[in-house]
Amino acid sequence: MRVLGIETSCDETGVAIYDGEAGLQAHAVYSQVAIHAQYGGVVPELASRDHVRKTLPLIHQVLDEAKVAAADIDGVAYTAGPGLIGALLVGAALGRSLAWAWGVPAIGVHHMEGHLLAPLLEDPAPEFPFVALLVSGGHTQLVDVAGVGRYRILGESVDDAAGEAFDKTAKILGLPYPGGPELAKLAERGDPGRFRFPRPMTERPGLDFSFSGLKTFALNTCQHALAGAADPDQTRADIARAFEEAVVDTLVIKCRRALKETGHRRLILAGGVSANRRLRERMDAAIAAVSGETYYPHPTLCTDNGAMIAYAGWQRLRAGQQDALSFAPRARWAMESLPPL
Repeated sequence: MRVLGIETSCDETGVAIYDGEAGLQAHAVYSQVAIHAQYGGVVPELASRDHVRKTLPLIHQVLDEAKVAAADIDGVAYTAGPGLIGALLVGAALGRSLAWAWGVPAIGVHHMEGHLLAPLLEDPAPEFPFVALLVSGGHTQLVDVAGVGRYRILGESVDDAAGEAFDKTAKILGLPYPGGPELAKLAERGDPGRFRFPRPMTERPGLDFSFSGLKTFALNTCQHALAGAADPDQTRADIARAFEEAVVDTLVIKCRRALKETGHRRLILAGGVSANRRLRERMDAAIAAVSGETYYPHPTLCTDNGAMIAYAGWQRLRAGQQDALSFAPRARWAMESLPPL
């Protein structure tokens, strides 16, 4: 079965073709960073309009790259939520319309399920069961995964997600949008011993996260440390390093705790923040120390992309699931409500 996947949940337009036998045949992503940079964040209306402009040309592009025609597509998968409702409507309307015109089944995919299954595109792929850390700009979740659609949320952020805290702290430091990658780059030349940030919610039981207070701690540190600083650029780098170390430590502590509670040995990381080099280094070492294994998607598949939607859609379409002609994107959608395969 060959599936066309469409991702338009936020500020990246992603399209891909996944074949059950040949694997990922083609994928393309268009980022709207240049459009939103002047506003310091995503403007939903502008995001929706740009998806209208870019999605169909990207579909033509991946069809050409994969050397397949519309008649070769056996199903269409599109992101149905969670995300920006206007942006979701673009991909859902186009994806469902194409499926109807081509006479093939269509299915709306949960955006976070797409991220969760993305590491299964790699070789070797993790086997079920495992613990998944989904860490991005909008979500930070620990999930007990018994199989496709068999999810149990172990913990999640009660306020800012890790990626959101990265972006907001980067803005405090005066870094350009999108701030997360810029903060990580700045942190590489920071002194790890100069500042010590708290590791939120690690001294109490449970697997929930909270990064809002860490962002406030960074703001207060900036205000005091930069006042009269002899080398403000180095001070910003030191603050960035302290912030990154605190987030990484917190994620590592919670992941090790989740593996212990579930009894699983395998941990997968997915979402935009999972591309962070420091996080991968620390997580690999910490999980190996308890005889565990870590898995990640390729860095190009960590951010929003069509490949993860095509693959998740393929999993469900081949199991016989499909949507009716109508479609109903949703801004919020509990992953635990998904039907198991």
